[in-house]
Amino acid sequence: MWKRYKYNRNPNSRHKYEEARDDANIEMPKKAVARLQDGGNGRLGHPRHLSATSDQVELNSQADDDLIIMYNRVPKTGSTSFAGIAYELCKRNGFNVIHVNTSKNAHVMSLSDQRRFVQNTTEWHSKKPAIYHGHFAYLDFLKFGARQQPIFINLVRDPLERFISYYYFLRYGDDFRPSLKRRKAGNKETFDECVRKEGNDCDPVHLWLQIPFFCGQDAECWKPGSQWALKRAKVNLLRNYLVVGVTEELGDFIAVLEATIPRFFRGALKLFNEGTKSHLRKTFNKREPSQETLDTIRESKIWKMENEFYQFVLEQFRFIKSQTFESSNGGYTEKGNKFHYEKIRPR
Repeated sequence: MWKRYKYNRNPNSRHKYEEARDDANIEMPKKAVARLQDGGNGRLGHPRHLSATSDQVELNSQADDDLIIMYNRVPKTGSTSFAGIAYELCKRNGFNVIHVNTSKNAHVMSLSDQRRFVQNTTEWHSKKPAIYHGHFAYLDFLKFGARQQPIFINLVRDPLERFISYYYFLRYGDDFRPSLKRRKAGNKETFDECVRKEGNDCDPVHLWLQIPFFCGQDAECWKPGSQWALKRAKVNLLRNYLVVGVTEELGDFIAVLEATIPRFFRGALKLFNEGTKSHLRKTFNKREPSQETLDTIRESKIWKMENEFYQFVLEQFRFIKSQTFESSNGGYTEKGNKFHYEKIRPR
């Protein structure tokens, strides 16, 4: 039987976005831009890159060659497609891509493994610059004495869509590795049937994944329904992630990264728009759930919390997107430098 949670929201409470902003000690707008005019279809124009003086270029080049990007990818969010773009670009743009394979697909590492991982990645100079990717929860590098944090990026997806996709993925697989036998192969029970009988595989408690991935390695992060975990996830997102996109606007996420970190992502948007890497994995035999099923899941506390986090991510991402691009001739162009230096002393 599914565990029942009470979900009481005080209508007089402050917006969750404001609470996380205050906790992170970061000034954020009261209301983020809702949507760019492109409608979130992932077809932004190719961005132009920031201009810089020769001294700036040299300094940026030295800094960029020491960069580490951590992509602690949430399962079933388009992460394989995005990682594929990184592998396609790595030789051309001169960086390394390294997959972090954890034993038994564990999302949490032991304390000793966390320290080894921090030490390995920060001191493996022959593999810098690099993108590390794997299904592991956020990890605080400074906690282990690292001089600086790597650049964290990630993607999230509508939590119910992700949940249903994963349910059928475990039974039928997808077109990425169609011959691979999945853990629930042979089980033909639909998601609707599972929800009607309150089966374990469709228990809303299993929705609890995107929040803990951003919350981190602490025990409380992995307790379904923890308000502390939700709050920590929001703070980490604002304070420790460069940008977090959404699967539904994957092309826009790639465009923001190309405009912001061209050392890694130069040419990524063109590759996504025109190449095979724009293809998201398609789960076989996925069936649309009934409205009754959707209503049942949406009554659960876990869905409400995961959806709150998803909406928080979406609001922040669209704000970043609106600040990065401007409309131009029916397309979208990276805004370029909006600051300059002056009154430099001594002369």
